[in-house]
Amino acid sequence: MRDRFIKDTRQEAALFVRRAVVGFLVIVLALCVLALRFWVLQVAQHDEYQARSDANRILTRPLAPARGLIYDRNGVLLAENVAAFRLEVIPEQVKDMDALLAGLRDTIGISDDDLERFRSLVKTKRSYQSIPLRLKLSDEDIAQFAVNRWRFPGVDVVPYLTRYYPKGAEFGHLVGYVGRIDAADVQRLDASRYAGTTHAGKTGIERSYEDLLHGEPGYELVEVNADRRPLRVLDRVAPTPGQNLYLSIDARIQEAGEAAFADRAGASVAIDPRNGEVLAMISVPSFDPNLFVNGISQADYNLLLESPDKPLLDRALRGSYVPGSTIKPFLAIAGLELGLRQPSDTVMSTGEFFIPGQKRGYRDVKAGGHGRVDLVQSLAQSVNTYYYSLALDMGIDRFSSYMGQFGFGKQTGIDLVGESSGVLPSREWKRGRFDKAWYPGETVIAGIGQGFWVVTPVQLARGVATLAAGGIARPPRLVFATQKGIGDQPERTAPVPAAPPIFKDPAHWDAVREGMIAVVNGPTGTARTMGIGFPYVIAGKSGTAERYSRTNETWQNISQVAIERHQVLFEAFTPAEAPRIAIIVALEAGRGGGRDAAPVVRKMMDAWLQGEPAPPIGAAEAASVAR
Repeated sequence: MRDRFIKDTRQEAALFVRRAVVGFLVIVLALCVLALRFWVLQVAQHDEYQARSDANRILTRPLAPARGLIYDRNGVLLAENVAAFRLEVIPEQVKDMDALLAGLRDTIGISDDDLERFRSLVKTKRSYQSIPLRLKLSDEDIAQFAVNRWRFPGVDVVPYLTRYYPKGAEFGHLVGYVGRIDAADVQRLDASRYAGTTHAGKTGIERSYEDLLHGEPGYELVEVNADRRPLRVLDRVAPTPGQNLYLSIDARIQEAGEAAFADRAGASVAIDPRNGEVLAMISVPSFDPNLFVNGISQADYNLLLESPDKPLLDRALRGSYVPGSTIKPFLAIAGLELGLRQPSDTVMSTGEFFIPGQKRGYRDVKAGGHGRVDLVQSLAQSVNTYYYSLALDMGIDRFSSYMGQFGFGKQTGIDLVGESSGVLPSREWKRGRFDKAWYPGETVIAGIGQGFWVVTPVQLARGVATLAAGGIARPPRLVFATQKGIGDQPERTAPVPAAPPIFKDPAHWDAVREGMIAVVNGPTGTARTMGIGFPYVIAGKSGTAERYSRTNETWQNISQVAIERHQVLFEAFTPAEAPRIAIIVALEAGRGGGRDAAPVVRKMMDAWLQGEPAPPIGAAEAASVAR
């Protein structure tokens, strides 16, 4: 008989209790861990996970600020923001993109450049985002699309603000233009400030004052779904518009100068000698900056690049000109200040000048010479012999040192990027450039503004303004005032401190000024008809720089047409006794500075008179007496 198992209920009960207690403790421990984790997530790390949640739910959308406007000194608008319309496409709503683009191309016209830009943007955007296909639609384009809109699902006409330059090519180089932000711009711009911005200044004032014109971006907090599609706007902080700029430029002078150039290549700069404010800055030929705002077509860009007149070159800022005889007043004052000449000293001009011990002759302007001339007549008749002799006596070292005080051979410091520095002839420059010694003959031709000399128009204008101000040099400035917001009063920019006077004896400057007055008002002056009928006395100096050399009376490698033979320049300021405007004009081809460049200066001065008070009684009579 098998043994029967006797159940021990007491022991089983005790085992059950022990297991229940252990199970309960495990459950309690698990609940504690869960509670601890819950506390960590909901309390200790609440801010972190809240931020992550909001990042998934809320999209921060940047708002680009409105760009500041640009005016001339009298409030004439030079750059503005205008409403325009563009064609935008939402890719996810388009079943056949190629067919749609082909249809749009046939309907309103889509260029190859537009298509290339659109396809590039499609690769960087989400399928539900609206992507611009064509910018700046005309009224006809909008009407044509409206009639055919049913054929193009996912395509719409959208308003936007675009930059516009109402004066076009007249201020193309000076004001510059904005363009799409590219890789080079990304390197120099603050990404946080340019979130949402598609354009930035590329040239001119637009580039140089980008920080002020751009403004500060705003943002919108947009609630989105899991697919990042916008649902509603939760909050909005408006952007701060850029500051408006008022330039010292007078549009009347600028436009009068442009018209007087009559499409001849060259440049002009006008400066107020009293404060360095630039009143006009012209480069001819120019270009329409509106072409660049929304992306210039390759065809238009090639036309500008391949044009022999180089319309994209800012001649006022970077043009290279041989100053010719316009350098003579600077050399004349140097001779007086250094004690090498007195105003009454005379030089005999026979038609040729010879360096002692050399057989080579250096020609004067007039065949047979001008006879015996003093300082005033040397300027009035532009007598080369006087300045050959003076430069040789001065020597290249003193010559370069004194000319450097007028700013030649270096940038003027004008508030524009991209300025050239020109070339001031010197022993050190030639050694560094060619590794050759300096010769006396090079000093002689430097005395008449030839040889290695290279000046930019803005550089020469600054030098003439320094002369007109009695030897007080001031850096040229373009921004006249800034305006922070609509309704605010424009605030004048702080004046730039002037350098110490260059001239030691005011009488020396009076003598040189008398010679420059004789250029315009004297009977033998090279521009003696320029000042007729002008109410103020004008002081000036012509310059004619040979573009080609000659070994006899026949010009080498050039047409015999005289107007193609020289670079011609003219510099002037008025009123001569208390100058308020100094102007230089440089033409790349002409017969003579007094004949071709001086009339352009006169037209600009006539325009300047429109904004000036009437001359005092007796000023016209004084000019007549001087003539």
